[in-house]
Formats: sequence, C-alpha cells, structure tokens
Amino acid sequence: MKEKISQLKKEAIHEIKSSDTFDSLKKLEKKYLGRKGELTDVLKGLKDLGKDARKDAGQFANQAKQELEQALKETQVSLEQVTGVKIVTKNDWVDVTMPSKLSLGNLHPLSRVQYELEDIFSSLGFMILDGPELESDYYNFESLNIPKDHPARDIQDTFYIKGKKDQVLRTHTSNLQVRAMQEYGAPIRAIFPGRCFRFDATDASHDATFNQVEGLMIDKNISIANFKAIVDSFLSEIFNRKIKTRLRPGYFPFVEPGFEVDLPCEICKGRGCKVCKNSGWVEFMGAGMVHPIVLKNGGVDPKKYTGFAFGFGITRLTMMKYKINDIRHFLGSDLRFLKQF
Repeated sequence: MKEKISQLKKEAIHEIKSSDTFDSLKKLEKKYLGRKGELTDVLKGLKDLGKDARKDAGQFANQAKQELEQALKETQVSLEQVTGVKIVTKNDWVDVTMPSKLSLGNLHPLSRVQYELEDIFSSLGFMILDGPELESDYYNFESLNIPKDHPARDIQDTFYIKGKKDQVLRTHTSNLQVRAMQEYGAPIRAIFPGRCFRFDATDASHDATFNQVEGLMIDKNISIANFKAIVDSFLSEIFNRKIKTRLRPGYFPFVEPGFEVDLPCEICKGRGCKVCKNSGWVEFMGAGMVHPIVLKNGGVDPKKYTGFAFGFGITRLTMMKYKINDIRHFLGSDLRFLKQF
C-alpha cells in the first residue's frame, strides 16, 4: 500500500509542477484529491487493512495528501505571478452584500454647530454665502477701511503668501462684506461661515486656524435695535434657552459705532477659568453699524441705506455650547473626543 501511494504521489507532483494553466491545475486537483480522485480511492482502501498496517499506511497517505496540496498551492502562486491573475479561493471570498461591521462616522462638532447656525439664519431670511480663503489684500483689508498703514493691521497677525504680492490667507470672513454688496446690492441679509487663519500662539482658547461667521444686514432705517433682536434670536435657538449678553464699546475700522458682545462663560458658569481668563465672561462677537466707506466700496449709497455687521467664532461658540475647555481638541483628531458628538 505504501509503495502504491509513494508512486502515485511521485506521478501527481510531476504533473502538478508541469502544469502551465489554471484549468489544467484545477483538473489535476480533481484527478488526485477530488471526491473520486485517485488518492481518495487509495484512502478508501485503508479499511481493508489490519489495525497496525492501517495506522501506518494512513499516516503515510495523509502526508502524501499534504504534499500534493502544497504542490498545488505553490504552482498556483507561480502561475499568478506569471499571468498577473489572482485566483480567489473559498477562504478569500467576501460577500460584499453583507452589512458592514464598520461603525458609521458622525459630524465634527464644528460642522454640527455651523449647520445649526445656517438653519437658524436661513429662517430669519439670511442668505448663506461662501468665498475664497486665499484672498486679495484689497478685500481682506482695504475695502474694509483698513489701508496698508492702518494700525489695525497690527492687531491681526496675517499669513502672507510668498511670491504673491497682494495675496493673504483671510484673517476673517469679513472679506465677503464688500464682495456680497457688489454682487447683490442692497437691501441684503447674508452670513458668511468659513475658516480663517491668523498667526496666533496656540493656547486653550486660540489657534492659527479657526472657524468664523460674518453677518451682514443692510436696508433702510436699520439700527442697533435690529442687531440686538437678531443676536437674541439666534443665541436663544443655539442654546435652547435665553442667554444673557454684555455689550461693550469696541473699535473695528469697518464699523462706526462699534461694540463687542460678551457671553457668560459656560464652562465655569462665571466663576473664572483659563478659557475666560478668570473674568467669568468670554468675548464672543465684534459688531457695529457698517462704516459709510465700506458701503461706498460695496456700491451702496450710505445716505440711503444703513446696516450692521457682526463676526463671531464658530469655534468659540461650539466650546461654550458643549463646554469644551480647550480649542486644540477640535483639530487633534482624537476619536475619544470626536465620537462624543
């Protein structure tokens, strides 16, 4: 019996190694190892042997079977390398119709709050506009009453583009004020959400990249009272409760008069922490009545129309809404943080 198995193995391995197509290899596998294959028939004959002989021959036959399977596998790999064709076996097969085991992703907290803001302002009659992040010096500064020698430029640490004389990474989404007026004229209601860039030192409440919303409303007889009504409406919606605000006089070249809006620090509840610099308040928004020069640059008659503009950080608003105490979490890509939203 062992001699018969040995001769069969020798012939089978020779044929397998000589095979030059996948079809012939498949036929040889069936010929020797199939349900009615030659080696299978030999194994069926083991039952007629005595106990000791059956055990010895059985071990020899199983060894021969393993050698044939190994020869088949090696020859298949060689053919795959030569032809560049990959044969998919039963073990390699994947049912692509099965539900994925991967968990679904979720919106980034900044995106979540931005979409909420867009819905709120849309319900108030505001358009949602977008614009360039790489901006000209004119629209980012000069059209907003900030000429090259204006001291306000020292307040904003700007990224200038090497080799591009008048191109900057926008320092605020205010760059779209004049663009929007030139495109749509007056009256106009619009917000401009997007990313901004400043060469700031990174700490718990500042980063070089942040998200901002600029708002603009121009019409006849617009006053600060209209501004306060809009601010109260959207803050109540975003926090799902009435929010106390604080207005302080503030200087911004593109508005006159200008003021700043503060929110109570949601993280420490006004007691003082590193985010609010122990003041209990967080500077939330810069705003004011649009400067006549800016209206003129946008092609709007300042004697006929008035309006207000405001700008605030989506990043800081998100920190207040979800009580996040460090701005660096937003761009840190830590799934333990991001999966909470």
